[in-house]
Amino acid sequence: MVQVASAQSATQADNPGHAARLLIRNGTHRGHTAGLAPGYVQANLAIMPVEDAQAFQTFCQLNPKPCPMLAIGQPGDPSLPSLGTNIDLRTDLSGYRVFRNGEEIDVTGDISEYWRDDLVSFPLGCSFSFEEALIQDDIPLRHVQRGECVAMYRTNIETTPSGRFGGKMVVSMRPMKSADAIRAIQITSRFPNVHGAPVHIGLPEAIGIDDLEQPVFGGAPPRVQDDEIPVFWACGVTPQVAIEQAKPSFCITHLPGHMLITDIKNSHLSIL
Repeated sequence: MVQVASAQSATQADNPGHAARLLIRNGTHRGHTAGLAPGYVQANLAIMPVEDAQAFQTFCQLNPKPCPMLAIGQPGDPSLPSLGTNIDLRTDLSGYRVFRNGEEIDVTGDISEYWRDDLVSFPLGCSFSFEEALIQDDIPLRHVQRGECVAMYRTNIETTPSGRFGGKMVVSMRPMKSADAIRAIQITSRFPNVHGAPVHIGLPEAIGIDDLEQPVFGGAPPRVQDDEIPVFWACGVTPQVAIEQAKPSFCITHLPGHMLITDIKNSHLSIL
């Protein structure tokens, strides 16, 4: 699990992360969260009963690139004080997926009616953090320029299983020119807590992706130009695939692209 600085010192009045969460909590913002609270860490989310939490925690520890843990919640507690002031996981994401026995039963913007005293929360690092670092280095990201979520794909890359949790890795794809791809590897390697360096470059068919025009999650993919190569990063939707395979009695995840916005600055996750 990542050791992050406490967010308690930030005041609510000057805290962009808290302000963004309030917009989501009161229903003002219901779309994806790319571009909200620039500079602040956003997190994927998985929530499940105590009975499944240990196996899932081990799964994340065995697969740190797609599942980098930022914190672990206390059973029944919808707050995450190490990541933000006044976080309420029941209302502070703009989209949730609710599963029962591995089947999706609801997509909603409020999980208060589903909350239970035995639920444990796992916020996981998100690529939005390293995307900011890429943009600051003048590496263009066309999905960001278009205001869309990144395209995501299922692959043939096996994760390391833990109990019932396992399955194939999900990746996100960004087309880049070769020089930008090299620089992107250098930059994202500094952010192991938000997926780190790419897991694959070029030749999508080598990792089981037959058609880049058909992502499984996210937005429409930018077309890879003749002078570009597709670059693939491990994606935080991977735990949802593991959950579909494990079929826990009950589970809640974020809707892809609809993240938990924290009070932690992206720069605090860089190892250099």
